[in-house]
Amino acid sequence: MTLMDRLSGLDASFLYLETPAQLMHVCGLIVLDPSTMPTAYSFEHVQSEIDRRVKDVPAFTRKLRRVPLGLDHPIWVRDKGFDIERHVHRLALPQPGGYRELAALTAHLAALPLDRSRPLWEMWIIEGYDDDKIVCFSKMHHATVDGVSGSNLISHLCALEPDAEPLALGSQQQHGRDAGSRELLARAALSAATRPLDAVRLLAPSAKLVTKTVGRAREGTAMAAPFSAPRTSFNGTITGHRSIGLADVSLEDIKAIKKATGTTVNDVVLAVSGGALRAYLDERGELPDASLLATVPVSVRESSRRSGGANKVSALFAKLGTDVEDPLERLQQMAEANKNAKEHHNAIGADSLQDWAQFAAPRTFGLAVRAYAGLRMAEKHPVVHNLVISNVPGPPVPLYFMGARIEALYPLGPVFHGAGLNITVMSHDGAVHVGAIACRESMPDPDALVRHFPEELARLKKAVENASP
Repeated sequence: MTLMDRLSGLDASFLYLETPAQLMHVCGLIVLDPSTMPTAYSFEHVQSEIDRRVKDVPAFTRKLRRVPLGLDHPIWVRDKGFDIERHVHRLALPQPGGYRELAALTAHLAALPLDRSRPLWEMWIIEGYDDDKIVCFSKMHHATVDGVSGSNLISHLCALEPDAEPLALGSQQQHGRDAGSRELLARAALSAATRPLDAVRLLAPSAKLVTKTVGRAREGTAMAAPFSAPRTSFNGTITGHRSIGLADVSLEDIKAIKKATGTTVNDVVLAVSGGALRAYLDERGELPDASLLATVPVSVRESSRRSGGANKVSALFAKLGTDVEDPLERLQQMAEANKNAKEHHNAIGADSLQDWAQFAAPRTFGLAVRAYAGLRMAEKHPVVHNLVISNVPGPPVPLYFMGARIEALYPLGPVFHGAGLNITVMSHDGAVHVGAIACRESMPDPDALVRHFPEELARLKKAVENASP
C-alpha cells in the first residue's frame, strides 16, 4: 500500500517561515544559447518538452494537502489537474534587452509568491536577452528542495548533448497517497501523543552537545557564535521587494589558490566573499570594526539517517574576515576557523536540525514569525548573522537545456528578517557563477557588491603568487 508523503518538520518549517515579505523559494537564472538547439527555438516546443520530462516526476507534480485545523505538518499529494501552462510562462525582455533589464525583471519575479494550491514551482522563458540569448528563470519552494536536491532536479531537464535525452529520464519515485480528513486527524493525534517522548529522546544528546560546545569555546576551537555579528544596512526588517546582482569568476583561479595554500574551494569562496563585502561596505562608509558573520548551509545528505524529507541540511557560522585588509591573511584565518567549525559541526550530528524541526507547530510558528516581523524585532536584538552564503557544486561539463547550451547558471536563495542578503555560488563548466539577492530597500544595487568578486579573487591570486618562494 502506498504511504502518505508527509512533509518533514524541516521541510514544513519553510512553509511556516513564509510571509509576504519573507518568501521561502529558491530561484535559478539560466542563460541559454538557442543556436545549439536541434530545431529552431519556439516557446511552444520548450513548454511541451518540459511537460513531457516532468509529468511523471513527483517533485514537479505534487501539491500540498493541509491537515484540518493545522494540527500537523501537511502531506504531498498528486495534482490530478496538473497543467504545464500554469507553471511555464513566456516573457519578452524590455529593450534594450541587456543585463540591467534582466536583473530588474527577474528581481520582480523573485518577489512574487508561489501559488500554494498548485505544485510549488514556476518557470519563465525570457526572450530577447543580449540580442540572441534566452533565459530560463525558475522558482521552487524551499519546502520541496535544498541546494543539492534542487541542483539534481536540473538533471530532469538537461542533457550532455543538444539532441540527447535528459540525464534523469522518468522517475522511480511514487506519489504519496491522499487521505481523508479523519485519517489525517488521527495521524495528527498520534503525532501529538508521541511528541513528548521524542523530545525526551533528544534531550540527552542535546545536553552533551551543549557541554562539548562550552568546552570548545574555552579551548578556542568552537565555531563562531550567533548573535555576535555587527549591524549593517542589510540587517533589519525586510520588505517583499527584491534586487539581484550577478557575477562570474574563474574556477581555475580558485582551484590554483586552493592548491597553493592547502585550503579548500569553500575557504577561498568565503574569503573572496569577505573581501567583496569589505570593499562594498568601505565604499559606503559602513565598514564595521568587527567581522561580518555568515550562516553557511551544509549538506548532510550523505550522512543523514533519514530517508524522507527534501531538505537534508544543517548549517555552520563563519566569520568572513571583513576586518582583515590583506586577502591572503584573510584566507589563512578563514581556513583555520573553518577547520574548527567543521569539526564542531560534525560533532552535532547530521540529523539534529531535522529532529528538532519536527516540533515546529504550524499555527504557533506562523503567528510567531508574523509577530516578529510586525514588531520589527530584528532591529531590537543583537544581530544573529549578517547574511547567508551557500556554495553549491554544479556540473563540471557543458550542459544543454532543451538543446540550448547553458552559458551561465546563477542560483538565488531566500532572504530573512535580520539578514536581508543571500549570496549563492555554483560551479559549472570551469566557471563559478555568483548570484546575490537582497531586500531592495536594504541593498538597492547588489551590482555594487558582486562587481568586487572578480577584483577580490584577482587580489587574492596576486597575493598568493607574491608569497610563493
